[in-house]
Amino acid sequence: MPAPDTAAAAAILHPADLKAYERGGGARTIPLVSAKLGATAFINGITEFSPGAQIPWHFHNCEESVMLLEGDAQFDIGDTHHRLVPQDTTFIPAGVPHRFRNLSATQGMKILWIYGRVDATRTLVETGETRAVSAEHV
Repeated sequence: MPAPDTAAAAAILHPADLKAYERGGGARTIPLVSAKLGATAFINGITEFSPGAQIPWHFHNCEESVMLLEGDAQFDIGDTHHRLVPQDTTFIPAGVPHRFRNLSATQGMKILWIYGRVDATRTLVETGETRAVSAEHV
């Protein structure tokens, strides 16, 4: 049986060739798979953290998984703090506040994130502001 003709919809992404978007606080994101590419069930991307950078406490409207690609990271969820090493992977249910921090004062940190919806949102705990994750990449 021949394979389905999906080559027209398939894609290879090269993060080094893609635009990075500054998120503030020493974090910048490179979106990868998104609705613009044709995704219907999830989105993903890479966020790079400068030395000592952290993102604020936030939560999402969907499940999230994050893998530490490079660096010395701390994952905070509730009152629990987890030191991560490369390839450690998190699972975060929808609505659960969390954050990631780069513990190094001299080296960068890099994570791969995956959201379980193409219309994923991020709500900042401190302000209650909610915006679409994809809105950060325009």
